[in-house]
Amino acid sequence: MKLAIIGGTGLDQLDSFEILKKEEVDTVWGSPSSALTFGLWKGVELVFLARHGAEHTVAPHKINYRANIQALNDVGVDQVISVAAVGGIRADMGPGELIIPDQIIDYSHSRITTFYEDDEVVHIDFTEPYTASLRAALLASAKESSIHVVDGGTYACTQGPRLESAAEVRKLKNDGCDLIGMTAMPEAALAREAGLNYAACAVVANWGAGLVEGEISMAEIEKNLEQGMVSLKELLSVFLDRIE
Repeated sequence: MKLAIIGGTGLDQLDSFEILKKEEVDTVWGSPSSALTFGLWKGVELVFLARHGAEHTVAPHKINYRANIQALNDVGVDQVISVAAVGGIRADMGPGELIIPDQIIDYSHSRITTFYEDDEVVHIDFTEPYTASLRAALLASAKESSIHVVDGGTYACTQGPRLESAAEVRKLKNDGCDLIGMTAMPEAALAREAGLNYAACAVVANWGAGLVEGEISMAEIEKNLEQGMVSLKELLSVFLDRIE
């Protein structure tokens, strides 16, 4: 097993991660968002990729998702944990909560969504977008360490980079969505095409627009992410202990 963590907003580094090397790579689809960082965390080899770039300069709709997944595949990764900041819709998905989602609805547009664009047509099964065994391992790690996580939830992937309107959030809620982010797709689908096991840890940064009074501020988001990322890093640490 070779593990990768794709870090999103709020996760730009891992505590006690021993960096062995950083490698600028190229793929048939171009360059990934950042150099691949190879290292040891709690004695486990893993690869870290910053989804939005080393300086957080790549917007969700500008990410080269194909290059990111291809780069991980090229170096032998077979397990991917995606970390993402999200907005909460469901009552038990408030700021600071950790969610292990199990479904996706894709509302993004104008993104390249497949590795197969020329003469080959491939229809992947996407009934369960996240790998059940990897989700189960994350949930077991949470239970073992008494870290509170929400098991399951439908991730609405919006285009970004703007946040949603109150009316859009009402529509997403009516559609059955529980949380809102901007990066689940096509990342999850490409991981499935590449044959990679893939699961997500979502940290709720704010309530969806219109669910509470007032505007959503970046200061609020950063405060909630700081709180949530402490729990998330602890969860990942326990997860690594379980696979040693």
